[in-house]
Amino acid sequence: MPKEKPELSDAIKKKMSGKLREKNSINGTKFTIAISSAKGGVGKSTFATNLAIALKKVDCRVGLLDADIYGPSIPKMLDINDKPKSDGLKLEPITKYDIQCMSIGFLADQQTPMIWRGPMVTSAIKTFTQKVNWNNLDFIIIDMPPGTGDTQLTFSQDIKMDGAIIVSTPQEVALLDVKRGIKMFDKLGVRILGLVDNMSYFKGDDGKKYKIFGEGGVKKTADEFQKEFLGEIPIYSEVGKSGDLGKPIVEANPEHEVSKIYLNFAKKIKSIYL
Repeated sequence: MPKEKPELSDAIKKKMSGKLREKNSINGTKFTIAISSAKGGVGKSTFATNLAIALKKVDCRVGLLDADIYGPSIPKMLDINDKPKSDGLKLEPITKYDIQCMSIGFLADQQTPMIWRGPMVTSAIKTFTQKVNWNNLDFIIIDMPPGTGDTQLTFSQDIKMDGAIIVSTPQEVALLDVKRGIKMFDKLGVRILGLVDNMSYFKGDDGKKYKIFGEGGVKKTADEFQKEFLGEIPIYSEVGKSGDLGKPIVEANPEHEVSKIYLNFAKKIKSIYL
């Protein structure tokens, strides 16, 4: 079996941290927050979209960048069918619910497969960060793709990321990838704001909580890596339905239990950075 790669030496870490301070931030934005999981199917896009709207509702100016080139979800979740305008040099983000948005899904048909090699993905990401007229944003929320590949490295090494939130469901098969993601962000010097246990449970008609994906795995992982555990988000059918209709739950029903959880996340992030 191949040996596990050794940890970076203190000298290399110091040298890397120096390079990280030289990264360019995204023009027109103050803080860049990545929503990651390193695992598909855990509700990361739902989290990113609702968090962006929650930040707007606590009086922040927010952008949402769909960096999942191979499987963009933001056009569907925000019901955006328009193409972004361009002056030939830069693209204008599309605004929905007072959120400035950009996605590869705005530029291609939703059923068109992105059969791209790594360099093409990197080029697309740099276009969305360097050639979009993001306008006076407090936060830009990045909906990251699964994995620990080209997109993650581009954001971590070439673009100034101010923090990352890691979303997971509690079963072990999801947490295996989450642990890889945590190690990647740590090695690349990206601050992890905390871990979120998504789709943690649902409430039956009897009022009981049913932990269908297991229990406690995300908090245990947070404790193992000495990261903050930000909390649980339960399963409600309204959350999925709202996303399918293009009006996420925080916008559709701000008084919903899940909406209040997102609003608390947003208040916490605002207090950290602003």
